[in-house]
Amino acid sequence: MKRLPIVLTIAGSDSGGGAGIQADLKAFAALGAHGTTALTCLTAQSPVGVTAVKPCPAAFVRSQLDVLTRDLPASAAKTGMLFNAGIIRTVSDWMKANPGIPVVVDPVMIATSGARLLRPDARRALLDRLVPAAAIVTPNLDEAVEMLGRALGSIDDLRLAARAIHGRWGVPALVKGGHLRDSKLATDILWDGSVEEILSAPFVRGVATHGTGCTYSAAIAAFLAQGMELPAAVKAAKEFITGSIRHSVRIAGHTALDPLHRLRSQS
Repeated sequence: MKRLPIVLTIAGSDSGGGAGIQADLKAFAALGAHGTTALTCLTAQSPVGVTAVKPCPAAFVRSQLDVLTRDLPASAAKTGMLFNAGIIRTVSDWMKANPGIPVVVDPVMIATSGARLLRPDARRALLDRLVPAAAIVTPNLDEAVEMLGRALGSIDDLRLAARAIHGRWGVPALVKGGHLRDSKLATDILWDGSVEEILSAPFVRGVATHGTGCTYSAAIAAFLAQGMELPAAVKAAKEFITGSIRHSVRIAGHTALDPLHRLRSQS
């Protein structure tokens, strides 16, 4: 019987199925991992936007983490939408109690649609408690601006931002440049404190990118769970997310990423 690595997502639910834990589980399945979930929030959303958010009680998030740690221990984990300071403190405490589990922190603050997914009073908890304990932090352009408090408008800015994040919080940083204007390539910068990786792929035009950050960070976690070193995991995840965008599908008049395209091509 084949053994699968276990990967945990600590994130919110996307009722439209394109982001959040739904996207994470699709990525885990496509990459040959068993996904487990600690749900942090329910959302009412579609590819158009988020209309309502209902956070889970922090104690319930802790209960999910406790039972999974006991019965289905993960080889790697990722965080997504955490929403408030109480949930962030709970996740941080769990990370401190389980230092052997590498955690990919996707610092979800703002949805692609512009909706704010992190309460203002939770920003400090995210930056002070969660980010320093991460195996890697994966902000997009807008999130890197929020973290550093300065404008970013070029590839060179991304390179400086990755170094600044590492310098301030002491963790590897993958700063994603998919939102850069007037760029011919989707370029991301990885800085781990000693080596820089510049990861580029042609933009795929005419498709929505809702759920890209979730899927990308989930893929990194899945590859870490399989035993890859961090730079190799990030490179493999970049290829995976590029393919998921390139193979986007139509759903009721919208476009959506297809993280399962690899499985379909093998069948």
